[in-house]
Amino acid sequence: MLSTWKSILRMRPTTLGKMATPVDLELKKAFSELQVKVIDTQQKVKLADLQIEQLMHMQKHAKLTHTEINTLNENTRMYEGVGRMFILQSKDDITQQLKAKQKTAEEKIKELEQKKVYLERSVKEAEDNIREMLMSRRAQ
Repeated sequence: MLSTWKSILRMRPTTLGKMATPVDLELKKAFSELQVKVIDTQQKVKLADLQIEQLMHMQKHAKLTHTEINTLNENTRMYEGVGRMFILQSKDDITQQLKAKQKTAEEKIKELEQKKVYLERSVKEAEDNIREMLMSRRAQ
């Protein structure tokens, strides 16, 4: 997609038709802004994907730990790792913490998915605006 826009930007004014120089500068500016926006958005989408992957991993880990803890007896001693030490905790406390981790991860994943959809939609709208501008200039 970007290569198409770059090739249009490289065209000489005579190649694009009988357009005035201010129009060419306006189109060139719009295309360069679109290119910057697309690159920025792609980076943000990649970052969101990485964060989603990490959260899914954390959520899966908490779920597996929770299922493993449920198989243990009620009087089993359990410890929570805090930094370089371990604190004795009850089974209920650890279970609640794991459930909270899962819920938090799920909420953050939903937020990131919505953010990705918004970013992709904004790039699509910008591309459509550029296309409309290009078509209107060619029609003149």
